[in-house]
Amino acid sequence: MISEGKEQITMEELEEIVLLIRGQYGYDFGDYARASLQRRLVRCMQQSGCRTPYELKYQLTNDKRFFAWFLEALTVNVTEMFRDPAFYRELRNNVLPKLASYPIIKIWHAGCATGEEVFSMAILLHEAGLLERTRLYATDLNPANLDRARQGIVPLQQMKDYTFNYIQSGGGNDFSSYYTARYENAIIHKEYRKNIVFAMHNLAADQVFNEFQLICCRNVLIYFNRDLQNRAVTLFRDSLAPLGYLALGMKESLLFTDVRDHFEAVHPAVRIYRSKM
Repeated sequence: MISEGKEQITMEELEEIVLLIRGQYGYDFGDYARASLQRRLVRCMQQSGCRTPYELKYQLTNDKRFFAWFLEALTVNVTEMFRDPAFYRELRNNVLPKLASYPIIKIWHAGCATGEEVFSMAILLHEAGLLERTRLYATDLNPANLDRARQGIVPLQQMKDYTFNYIQSGGGNDFSSYYTARYENAIIHKEYRKNIVFAMHNLAADQVFNEFQLICCRNVLIYFNRDLQNRAVTLFRDSLAPLGYLALGMKESLLFTDVRDHFEAVHPAVRIYRSKM
């Protein structure tokens, strides 16, 4: 049992909530890592004022607007532009030059959250002269994340850190030329968003929907249990073009997945793999 303050939830209560969400709303959190899911449920209870799991279940059962808020609070939205600059430097120097040989480049950002990483990719592609012939697909489980990402909204207070990340990744342009400051937000210019398709996709349940030269799913698998990690990585394998690239988060690996032999680590320090087929 996990307890933070007065709110607490047992494993049995967690399973009841998972079943309720699956049955009533069709979202399946059954294969998410339990310890992480417990912590997030307790946090949702604290934020919503629900003092017991029963109150939380009552709200979920009877209030669709509450569920929309709950889904946004529950899903992981931690992201930033040019996160892990060494990763983007490797993309810039060694991956995008390989992708340049394709007449049309297709890239999938799975679990895109509010879009900061796909915006970063669009800027890299622009600087490499590849954006016009690239189609970027950015998917997430959370519709609120996608709505924000479609608008190109990034918190203005983060742009100083993002500018530093961009420079560390090898960027040489004036980073402020990529966005317009508006009140407390920065709006990424439309010309860098026009080739991005934002759509809902559930890695726990949905299937292959296209073929890609590069798939980025960074810092998502760490929230899955082993079975769901396998499902997701198998989906990525089946979605990659021959010799396509797969990028994971810095704390993630293919080592314990069933399809690890289908990939080679081409830039292991930054978790970039390439399909052998």
